[in-house]
Amino acid sequence: MDMPTPDATILSRKARIVERLQSVLPRDAVIHDVAETRAYECDALTAYKCPPLCAVLPSSTEEVAAVLKICHAEGVPVVPRGSGTSLAGGALPTADCVILGVARLNDVLETDYDNRIIRVQAGRTNLSVTGAVEEEDFFYAPDPSSQLACAIAGNIAMNSGGAHCLKYGVTTNNLLGVTMVLMDGTVVEVGGAHLDAGGLDLLGVICGSEGQLGVVTEATLRILRKPEGARPVLMGFDDNEVAGACVADIIKAGVLPVAIEFMDRPCIRATEAFAKAGYPDCEALLIVEVEGSDAEIDEQLGVILQIARRHNPVELRESKSPEESAKIWLGRKSAFGAMGQINDYMCLDGTIPVSALPLVLRRISELSKEYGLDVGNVFHAGDGNMHPLILFDANKPGDLELCEAFGAEILKLCVEVGGCLTGEHGVGIEKRDLMLAQFTAQDLEAQLRVKDVFDPAWLLNPAKVFPLSVTETRRAG
Repeated sequence: MDMPTPDATILSRKARIVERLQSVLPRDAVIHDVAETRAYECDALTAYKCPPLCAVLPSSTEEVAAVLKICHAEGVPVVPRGSGTSLAGGALPTADCVILGVARLNDVLETDYDNRIIRVQAGRTNLSVTGAVEEEDFFYAPDPSSQLACAIAGNIAMNSGGAHCLKYGVTTNNLLGVTMVLMDGTVVEVGGAHLDAGGLDLLGVICGSEGQLGVVTEATLRILRKPEGARPVLMGFDDNEVAGACVADIIKAGVLPVAIEFMDRPCIRATEAFAKAGYPDCEALLIVEVEGSDAEIDEQLGVILQIARRHNPVELRESKSPEESAKIWLGRKSAFGAMGQINDYMCLDGTIPVSALPLVLRRISELSKEYGLDVGNVFHAGDGNMHPLILFDANKPGDLELCEAFGAEILKLCVEVGGCLTGEHGVGIEKRDLMLAQFTAQDLEAQLRVKDVFDPAWLLNPAKVFPLSVTETRRAG
């Protein structure tokens, strides 16, 4: 089927906007050819696609400000984009928008080891922040599974976490300040290289705001000394609920591992075929890692192993070397890629109280049978941040819609047991119509008013976070 030809008015408007953008950016930083803009038509939630009007790749805060001033004057929506790894459709374009990519904003601006901070441009990848300081035995704690590719800008937008967030927290716990450009081109500094700032906690509003309030161009991050050592232990169980109960007992005992990761049988089998990590053939697997001195590690693992034995594990495997540790983690770090080799999947991101793990795992299994779609569970069990992977066939009519309905039931379940819709992936477009399952109309109105203050014309990252009907009413008003 031939694509419809844009009318003369649309083409004229596009030409004018492109010309204005090229007046403030290098020509190779403005991407407007239809074929080339397809690289920006979706993020990692590939079920939804829409080519943008054009895309821009500024290299400085000043260039970002110049772009936003033009788009504000023209009334053109802007979708900020980090590395495009969002699993919630956080960087999905609209046909009339400009994609503002921060990939060229990737420099380290300042490193201060005495005060344990690093200041970077927001397009720098997560893992490369640690790479910039590891020779001095420092690291940056948040470690999303996509850390090799994901940008700090996206981490801030979604308040990303990772396997080690149980001990070190998520992005908001490691973010000290930002440079942010508002939709009208105004540059603001929030927070900075100090522990806390006076006045309202605007940094807490910005982190996790999903590009709704401004475009973050620079970030001041907390860096930490590397621990003396770390050691994981692998536990296999014959029942998902038993594994969930073991997690709850570990947390209840007051031990603070650096990570507790969960995988169920579908994920175990997929990762074994893909990565050959030597995992046991069981229903559920836990990876629990602690860190510190050898004596501290031995003491913590002693308590954890004692708890695990009360749940009759089919296997307990404590690492004895860096090589064994790497192999224990190999499967977990390969899980998403391994599941992708089996089928298309949708990765969810609900968060629940740890005590509700057994109940929620049982209910997900029941829903899987009701919907006729397989699901694999792999997630950060220590803080209850679940990542069910629902398998479906994107080429089978109706399968995507069935998968979405199944996912909505899981996310509503998370809210029902006292959790929330998202832990680190954000709302994006994936969960926008579920917001009323968690928030009252009055709660949403308070959030909408914050958006009104920062972006009165509602031009930043349209059609995300809030129910679409609410967004359209706000923009029209």
